Amino acid sequence: MSEQKRRVLVTGAAGFIGFHLSKCLVEAGYSVLGIDSLNAYYDVNLKNARLQEIIDRPTFSFEQVNIAEAESVKAVFERYKPGVVVNLAAQAGVRYSLKNPHAYIDSNITGFTNILESCRFGNIEHLIYASTSSVYGANKRMPFSPHHSTEHPLTLYAASKKSNEMMAHSYSHLFGLPTTGLRFFTVYGPWGRPDMALFLFTKAILNGEAIEVFNQGNMSRDFTYVEDIVESIKRLIPLPPQVGSNWDAHKPDPSTSSAPYRLLNIGNGKPVELMDMIEILESKLGKTAKKKLMPFQLGDVQATSADISDLSELIKFMPETDLETGVGRFVDWYMTYYKI
Repeated sequence: MSEQKRRVLVTGAAGFIGFHLSKCLVEAGYSVLGIDSLNAYYDVNLKNARLQEIIDRPTFSFEQVNIAEAESVKAVFERYKPGVVVNLAAQAGVRYSLKNPHAYIDSNITGFTNILESCRFGNIEHLIYASTSSVYGANKRMPFSPHHSTEHPLTLYAASKKSNEMMAHSYSHLFGLPTTGLRFFTVYGPWGRPDMALFLFTKAILNGEAIEVFNQGNMSRDFTYVEDIVESIKRLIPLPPQVGSNWDAHKPDPSTSSAPYRLLNIGNGKPVELMDMIEILESKLGKTAKKKLMPFQLGDVQATSADISDLSELIKFMPETDLETGVGRFVDWYMTYYKI
């Protein structure tokens, strides 16, 4: 691997996945520049605490940068000269998009355009970027496959990520930029996001408060442990997509192209019922949850399930951390971090 290819720019480095990835890459011998806007979507203290875990590593550096600011992004690329970019900076959250749609345009559309433009002129060998299982939207054909159509997103968040996939394809086609889009499935684990169900449920149960269980609990998710996510990304870095030799323009496959472009699912491949997840959490906490059964929420989906055969064939790795193990590790972290 070239020296430049071992220089990785990670956007969203103070975020949940970005922190874990930066730590993983530094430990694997990469030089990492992390950037993050440190916005107040959730607790900034948590973001800073993540950074403190890795800021003293000699091959990690950090700059506070908002990817929606084109000149700031351009300056980072010119100064650092990365060989690989992993774009994890985004406005996340399905439900928040119902309240603050403009945040998604600023970060997920304008910000991603700035990343693409800088990659175009920066001699980038591989751009890996976060998409989401939410792009499958109204599709109920299970398990979700990157070869399926994703023309019916149900929220602006999902639509913005679907847009990222199409934007990346145009740059792969026009400028030969190798791009890999990753559709994440319900990522969880230590240092997780406070707006996610596992974090919210843990906090509420420990405080003796009721947890909100949507669709009367009749839901399932493909929960994916964060360390399986970052191991997958690490293995993908030296494997940029090639021009699609088997591409058939008369039978187009959404996950591939004649350009150096691909889409992959990253999930566990083993969906778990929401009520089963709650039971595991209750067991790890030693407390029973008070449940407030709620109706189905606008923009949500009842079930997710990932077909990860393309990913596992490519990187020779299968995300396999079971939910009981992963939830246990999250609870251990939570109790330590919050001194409970």
